[in-house]
Amino acid sequence: MRSWTDNLRFAFQPVINLTTGGVAGLEILARPESGDILAEARRQPELDLRLAVSAVRAAVRKETLLPLYVNVFAGTLADLGGLPSLHDAVREAGRLAWEVTIDIGPPYTHVPRQALLDAVSALRGQGFRICADGVGDGDLPLRLLVDLAPDLVKLDASLLARPAAVRAMRTLCDQLGALLSVEGVETEGQCSRARAAGAQLAQGELFAPPARLPAADVYVPPRSAEVMAMPPSGPSVREFVRPAALLPATASAAQVRALLTGAPDVSGVLLVDRSGVPVRSVHRSRFLLSLSGRYGHALYADRPAARLGDPPRTVGVNATAWEVLDVVAVGDRGRTSDDVAVVDEHGRCVGVVRLADLLRALAESRVEEAAGLNPLTRLPGSDAVTGEVDRRIAAGRAFALSWLDVDHFKQVNDGAGFAAGDELIRAIGRALQQAATGATRVGHIGGDDFLVLADPEALDPLACTVLDAPWSAGGRPVTLSLATVLCAPGSVADHRQAAACLAPLKKAAKALQGTGWVVGRAGAADHEVRRGSTRTPAPAG
Repeated sequence: MRSWTDNLRFAFQPVINLTTGGVAGLEILARPESGDILAEARRQPELDLRLAVSAVRAAVRKETLLPLYVNVFAGTLADLGGLPSLHDAVREAGRLAWEVTIDIGPPYTHVPRQALLDAVSALRGQGFRICADGVGDGDLPLRLLVDLAPDLVKLDASLLARPAAVRAMRTLCDQLGALLSVEGVETEGQCSRARAAGAQLAQGELFAPPARLPAADVYVPPRSAEVMAMPPSGPSVREFVRPAALLPATASAAQVRALLTGAPDVSGVLLVDRSGVPVRSVHRSRFLLSLSGRYGHALYADRPAARLGDPPRTVGVNATAWEVLDVVAVGDRGRTSDDVAVVDEHGRCVGVVRLADLLRALAESRVEEAAGLNPLTRLPGSDAVTGEVDRRIAAGRAFALSWLDVDHFKQVNDGAGFAAGDELIRAIGRALQQAATGATRVGHIGGDDFLVLADPEALDPLACTVLDAPWSAGGRPVTLSLATVLCAPGSVADHRQAAACLAPLKKAAKALQGTGWVVGRAGAADHEVRRGSTRTPAPAG
């Protein structure tokens, strides 16, 4: 009698890291030669579970070391709970649970909410990672998505036609501590839009179609210049995470050697304890050099590989690329090429980052940043500040946007000379930079105009530092005008609207006598004068 598995095959589609261009994992897709077994699995939870177990075993037969994405319907989880047989299959295959992400797929309608959340909690307790699949083209309620708190959210590529929705989902993912992926990417334009909207991962025919064998080569379009620009605080380490080669802490040197010789792209192996916490780091070159020496194989092959390892270097998933460089810079210079382990809040390894990936991305960001600097003050232009304004608006953060300039600057130049005027502008730029703290951003728009973005609570100290200084050019006293608009979450749609709110405030500040400062709120008609006084009209006649 023929089994339901006789006409079932599995295909593998790579999930691509859009920052590094590397393969972050493999989604395993059931491909029946006849019939619609997936429709049956949607109705029969036991069949769906057997498909998931078979998918793991199929991956083992292909001897892939990449992390796996296994599909399970939401209804299956609600009916069967934590899927202990899947956990058993992963363990029997010699894989670790945190190397497997459970892709929870729709439909969610009529699925008992609490039963689903309890099942997800059980899976997390076993070490599995959780993905919410089909978001944007399915029936997953936003409230349930937040309650699931997935490690990964997969959006359908059709949403790329609505970039605001993708950016909003990226903001939500940042709040949840999740990565954002787009599936079904078929064109370079879609890939570019996915990057621009903030997606970190993607999959689709553009990179590699599903295939019986895990893809060895994938096509990833080059990053465009507008996508490479990064916030001054540095890109998140999440954007550079690669799959980690993991073995138990008790692994022998022979086991590590077998892994390394069978996977030439693996630069090192992390030895982890039962909880997935890295305990030793084995560097490829140093390890193989030890074994290749005289008597090396005889001395080490059957002994614990930990003896040939080093203490692991680790960073949290919320670290920035600059923080990773700080970790690499500390300690033995001979270990600068070692992978850095990225760990979650429990200390479990979720992947590694390579120094080369970080340096490449940071160098690109610095080139783009340098190209936009004002040659007089070496401050960034308006694009850097307005881009950060849009990021804060998308994140729902309050902010204060200010415009500062010199009163009657043309007269200053005409009276004191352009060299004195240039030195005044440089001095104001230096003062703004020195007064800027934390998340404050300073831009030089051109001429005597500066743009300042700050948190509302950081505004007063900065303004006082700059406005209280005795400014002069060529011995002539100079006054400044400062206009500030306070933007609460949801009060403006983008940086253009914020700038429009700022324009009448600048006009009001310029109408004051002496150094003036005017503060208003987005959407409000009135404003507050914090410095300066109203000009007295000249007497008639």
